[in-house]
Amino acid sequence: MAGVVVGGEKLLDFSVPLDLPLLDATVNSFYCATTSEERNAAEKILQLFQDHPDSWTRVDGIIEQTQNLNSKFFALRVLESVIRYRWSALPVEQRDGIKNFLSNLTIKLAAHEPTFRREKSFVNKLNVILVQVVKHEWPQNWPRFIPDLTGAAKSSETMCENCMNILKLLSEEVFDFSRGELTQAKTRDLKSSLNNEFGLIHELGEYVLLHSQKPALIRTTLQTLHAYLSWVPLGYIFESSLVETLLKLFPTVEFRNVALQCLTEVASLNIGQFYDAHFTELYTIFITRLQMVMPRGTSIPESYANGSDEDQEFLQNLALFLTGYFKTHIGLLETTQDHKAALLIGLEYLLGISYVEDTEVLKVCMDYWNHLVCDLFQSECNVEPQAFGFGRLGSAPPPSPRKTLYQMPLSKLRLLMVSRMAKPEEVIVVEDENGQIVREVMKDSDVLAQYKQMRETLVYLSHLDHDDTQNQMLEKLALQLNGKEYSWQTLNSLCWAIGSISGSMMEDMENKFLVTVIRDLLNLCEFTRGKDHKAIIASNIMYVVGQYPRFLRAHWKFLKTVVNKLFEFMHEVHPGVQDMACDTFLKIARKCKRKFVIQQLHESEPFVCELLRTLTDTIKDLEPHQIHIFYEAVGEMIHAETEPQRREEYITKLMEPPNTTWYQIINQARTGSEVLREQAIVRNIANILQTNVAVCQALGQPFQTQISLIYADMLNVYRLYSEFISAVVAEGNPFAARTTQVKLMRQVKRECLRLIETFVEKTDDPVLVSQQLVPVMMDPILGDYARNLPDARDAEVLSLFAAIFNKVQDALLDEVPRVFDAVFECTLQMITRNFEDYPEHRLQFFALLRAITNHCFRALFALSPQNLKLIIDSVIWAFRHTERNVAEMGLNLLLEMLQAFQKSEFCNQFHQTYFLNLMQEIFAVLTDIFHKPGFKLHALILQHLFELTVSPCLTVPLWDVAALGPTAFANNAVFLRHHTIQLLTSSFPNMSQIQIAAFVDGLFECKADISAFKGKLRDFLVQSKEFSANEVETFEETQTKKDQHLASVMTIPGMMNPNLVTLPDEMADS
Repeated sequence: MAGVVVGGEKLLDFSVPLDLPLLDATVNSFYCATTSEERNAAEKILQLFQDHPDSWTRVDGIIEQTQNLNSKFFALRVLESVIRYRWSALPVEQRDGIKNFLSNLTIKLAAHEPTFRREKSFVNKLNVILVQVVKHEWPQNWPRFIPDLTGAAKSSETMCENCMNILKLLSEEVFDFSRGELTQAKTRDLKSSLNNEFGLIHELGEYVLLHSQKPALIRTTLQTLHAYLSWVPLGYIFESSLVETLLKLFPTVEFRNVALQCLTEVASLNIGQFYDAHFTELYTIFITRLQMVMPRGTSIPESYANGSDEDQEFLQNLALFLTGYFKTHIGLLETTQDHKAALLIGLEYLLGISYVEDTEVLKVCMDYWNHLVCDLFQSECNVEPQAFGFGRLGSAPPPSPRKTLYQMPLSKLRLLMVSRMAKPEEVIVVEDENGQIVREVMKDSDVLAQYKQMRETLVYLSHLDHDDTQNQMLEKLALQLNGKEYSWQTLNSLCWAIGSISGSMMEDMENKFLVTVIRDLLNLCEFTRGKDHKAIIASNIMYVVGQYPRFLRAHWKFLKTVVNKLFEFMHEVHPGVQDMACDTFLKIARKCKRKFVIQQLHESEPFVCELLRTLTDTIKDLEPHQIHIFYEAVGEMIHAETEPQRREEYITKLMEPPNTTWYQIINQARTGSEVLREQAIVRNIANILQTNVAVCQALGQPFQTQISLIYADMLNVYRLYSEFISAVVAEGNPFAARTTQVKLMRQVKRECLRLIETFVEKTDDPVLVSQQLVPVMMDPILGDYARNLPDARDAEVLSLFAAIFNKVQDALLDEVPRVFDAVFECTLQMITRNFEDYPEHRLQFFALLRAITNHCFRALFALSPQNLKLIIDSVIWAFRHTERNVAEMGLNLLLEMLQAFQKSEFCNQFHQTYFLNLMQEIFAVLTDIFHKPGFKLHALILQHLFELTVSPCLTVPLWDVAALGPTAFANNAVFLRHHTIQLLTSSFPNMSQIQIAAFVDGLFECKADISAFKGKLRDFLVQSKEFSANEVETFEETQTKKDQHLASVMTIPGMMNPNLVTLPDEMADS
C-alpha cells in the first residue's frame, strides 16, 4: 500500500511524462483496496490529480494507451469536470481540440460493432460528456452538429444506434434537466435550435424504422423518438407515417413496450381540435390490435402476477396509455356507436388493470378514475350544492346519454372501490405480516394519500347513482354475513368504503342504509367466534359509526347505544380495540357534544350526569394515555353546556378523582417534601397533569375554575423538582440526568408548562394571563430557567413564553428585558456550540424571538446595542443552520424584522449598522447547496434590501461616510451596485466582472417583480456552479394547485370528512 501511495505522488508532477502503469496501479488501489487507509490514500492522489488545472491534457493519452477500464473512466471524469466548470476559461483552440477528440473517439468506438458492444458502458459515458460539450458550443460554435451527427449515422447501423443515444441524451438534457443547469436564455436557445433541426432527426428515425431489420437499433430509435415526441412540431407526428409505424410495431413482442411508450406520448398530447380525426383513428386501430395481443376476458391480475418483468411493464404502460388518452380525448369517443363500443372496451381493460396487486399501477388507475367521475359529476350533476342531501321535488329527470353510456363501467368501478378501498387514518387495528391482529404503530403516508383520493372518487360515484352505490355495498355485506366471501381484508375494505361516503346521500336514504349496515355488523359480531375476528369487526363498527355524526345527532337512542357499546369495547384488552374505542368516543363527543348535556325525551337527566356517576368503572381498564383521551371527550361534552353553574358542577365531578389524588399528594408533601421523590408519586403527578391538559384542551376558558385550584401548588412542585434536578446535574455525574427519577421529574415539569401553555392558548381572557398567571410564574419558571445548568433547562419554557406574548401581545412590553436577560444569552450559548445539540431549544428560542418581534417590537429599541446585536447574530446563526425548519424560521424572522424596522423611526440607524452584513450573509446561504430549500425566502429578503435603497424611508448613506466622504456615491442604489459587484467578484473568481455586473444590474431592473428577480438569481446560481435545480418552487406551485382543487370539491356534500365539518348547534340539535 505504501509503495503505491508514495509512487502515486509522482502522478502530480506535470513537468514529466505521465507514468501510465503507476496511474493504473493507483486507480486499482482505489477500487480494489483491502483496507480503508489504502483506498483513502489512493483517493486523495486521484482527487489532487483531477483538480490540477492541466490534468485534462493527459486524458487523450490515458484513454488511447491504457487497457484498464477504470483508468479510462477516471480520465473521462477528469474531462467532464473541466467541461462542466472550466469550459469557458479554455482557449478556443483547446476547446476545438477537445471537441474533435471526443467526436473522433466516439466514431472510432461506434464504427466497430464488437468493440461497441464490449465497451458499451464506456461509450455511454463518452456520449454524456459529448452532450455536455454540445450544451456549451451548439449552436453558435458548432452549428453543424446535428447535420454532421445524422450524416455520420448513415455510415453503419452501430454508428446510427449510438447517434440515436446521443440525440436522446440531448433532448433529455435540454427539455428535462435544464432547470438549474442552464441559464434561461441558453435553454431557450437550445430548444429553438433543436426544434428547427428536428427535421433531420425525424428523417433519420423514419428511415431506420422503415428499413432496418436490427432489433437493437429499432429499440434505440424508438427510445430516442419517445424523448422527442412531447414537444416536436405536430406535423412530424400526424403528417408522416410515424403513428402508423408505431401501431405496426406494437404487436411485436420485442418492440411492444417502447412502441407503447411512444404511443402514450402521442395519445397524451392536448392540442386542440385540428388533429381530432387522427387521435380517433389512433385509438380505434390500437384497441383492435390490443385485442390481438391480449384478448378480452383475459384475467389481467393473474397475467400480471404470473408474467415476466416485460409483461408487467406492458400492463403498466397500457395503463398509462389508456389513462393518458382518456384524460385528453375521451370526448372524441362519445360520438358514434363504433367509437362508444371501442371506448367501453378500453374502460374494460383499465378496470381489469385496476385489480392488479401493485401500488404504482393502482395509483395510475385511481388517478384517472378520480378524473373521470369528477368530470361526469360536473357535467351530469350540475346543480346548486345545497340541493344535495335534501331531496328534490317532482320526479327525477331521465339520465342523459352520457350518463347512460358510462352506467355499466361506473357500476363495475363501484365494486372495484368497495373491494380495494385503502385504509383510513382512524383505523388502528390491523393485520401484521404474520396474520396477527395488532395495534398499528406507524402510519403509512402513501396509504393515507391513496385513501383520500379513493374516498373522493367514491363520493362522486355515490352522487352519480346513490341506489347502485348502496346496493353494491349491501350485497357485499350480505356475502360477509353468509360467509361466502368473509375475510378480514374484504370486510375491512367494505367498511372503509361505507364510512367514506358519509354525507353524500339524502338524509332519509342515508339513515336507512346505515341502520341496515350497523345491524348486520352487530349480528356478524355476535355470531362470529374468535377474539381476532371480533376485534376486526369491532374496529369496523367503530369506524363506520364515527363517520356518520349527522345520523348520530338525529337519533339519540342509537347514539346512546353506540356510546355504551364503545364503553364495552373499553374493557376489551385486545391490542388496539381500547385505543380505537377511545378515539371514536372523542370523535363522537366533538360532533354530538350538545346531545349529551341536554335532557333527551324519555330520559330523567342528561347523559353526561350518568356518565360522570359511572366514570371510575368505565375507565378502570384503560391505560393512562387512553384515560386522557376519555377525559378530553367528556371535556368536549361539558364545553357544550351553556349554563355556567351547571358547567361548573360537571367540571367539579369530572375532576374529582384526579383532584382527590392531587390533594392527598400535596398534603403529604407539606409534612415532608421527600415523598415527592418517590417514583410512584412522580408518575402519579405527571398522569394528573396530563389529564388536566386533556380537559383544558377541550374546555378552554371554563377550565379557569380547575387551574385556579392547583396553580399555586403546581408551581411549588415545579420549583421543588427543579431544585432537585439541578442538584443532581451539578454533581457532575454524566449519567445523572438520565436516571429514571430525573426523567420522571422533568416530565412533571414539562407537563406543568404544557398545562399553562394550553390554557394560555385556549383562554379568551388575556388580562387574566398578564395580570394573574404571569407575575407569579416569573421566578419559579423563568428564574429557574436562567439559574439552571444547560442540561436541566426545558425548551417548553421558551414555548410557553412565546405563547404568552402571542396571546397578550404588548401588554407585557415592560417584561421583555427581564425575559431577554433570563433566556437569550444562556440559550444562545447552548444552541450555538454546534448544529446538533438541543434541537427543541433551537426551534422554541426562535419562536419566542419571533413572538416578541411581532407583538413587542418597540421593546427591541429599549435594548442596549450589545443585546440588539446579540439578537441579529442569533437570527443570522438561525438561517445559517443546516436544519431546514430552523433556517426557515430564521429567514422568516429576519424578513419580518426588516419590514418592521423599515416602518420605524430607527430605520436609518438599524440599516447603517446591519444592512451590508445581512446582505452578505444572505448571499452566502443563497449560494450554499445545503440551503437551497430556502431559495424563495432568500429572494424575498434580497428583493427587500434592493428596494430599500430607493425607498424614502432610508435617508442616510449606507457607505462609510467617515472613510469615503458623503459624496462618494450619488445615492445608496449606486453604492449597493458597486458593493455587490465587489463582493461577488471576490467570492466567485470563476466569473468575470462583466458577468457579475450584468447580474447585479438585472437585479436592480426587476426588483419590483419577484418572479423575474428569482429568475435572475437562478441564472446566477447556474453560472456560479454552486448547485443544481431548486425544486422548492415546483412543490409550492403543486401545493397551490392542490389547495385550489380542495376548495372546489369541499362544496360537494360528503366530500369533506364528516368529523371535520362544523355545523351550528341549531342544526346539530334539529
